[in-house]
Amino acid sequence: MMEALVSLRADDRSPVGRDRIRLLEAVAREGSITAGAKAVGLTYKAAWDALDAMANLFGQPLLEKRTGGRAGGGASLTPAGFKVLQAFHRLEGEMTRVMRAIEPELAGSGISPVNLISGYLMKTSARNALRGTIVTMTQDALTSEIGVEVAKGQIIYSIVTNESVRSLGLVIGREATMLIKAPFVAFAVGEAPPKISARNIVAGTVLRCETSPVTAEVVLDIGDDKTLAATITTRSAETLGLQPGRPAFALFEAAHVIVAID
Repeated sequence: MMEALVSLRADDRSPVGRDRIRLLEAVAREGSITAGAKAVGLTYKAAWDALDAMANLFGQPLLEKRTGGRAGGGASLTPAGFKVLQAFHRLEGEMTRVMRAIEPELAGSGISPVNLISGYLMKTSARNALRGTIVTMTQDALTSEIGVEVAKGQIIYSIVTNESVRSLGLVIGREATMLIKAPFVAFAVGEAPPKISARNIVAGTVLRCETSPVTAEVVLDIGDDKTLAATITTRSAETLGLQPGRPAFALFEAAHVIVAID
């Protein structure tokens, strides 16, 4: 029997679909990220990455995290988290119903409902997918600079063609998702923003720094439960002292940012 598996977005690991919804449900059921990750067979780091991606995608925190205290740390769903779970399961149910309904109409065409629907869904290899609202637009004869506020006071800029502005229907006030590949992001440390030509200078606090012999993944907390991840060399991470809690700036060019809409 045909069943729909909904995929809302994808980064360079796995799509935001049933696997991440199962993780979110497990964390809520078990009461902690560690126990939830174990329940679905993920490492703690993989679970954190998945939860970060979901918070960035939906534009608000889905979990309320608690640290320390006599009872130890834990996590529970926010009201938004409950709504995401309910809406996702309803969407899967409706998609399954639609696919079963149109299957007879496609008989003999060589096109399956899966082929038809997957052609409409966008996937991206970008590690960072940050949702926000378009707050600035500056246009010249050929291109436009689009500014999207992804967290309070945090605006990410992208350079797109005017044709893209028209075809995507980009206007101030519209929601959009900014896609940035992790290798495009550089770092500077300190309290004051560096003097550099990069258009995007995003302030935050180092949340995590995972290293291997050659590369490091650094995750920056940029406020409003949003994160920005970068892949840099381990030597660079060590030289900059990118440890959790340290203030830092993520740096990247506007030309390296892709604008996506629903």
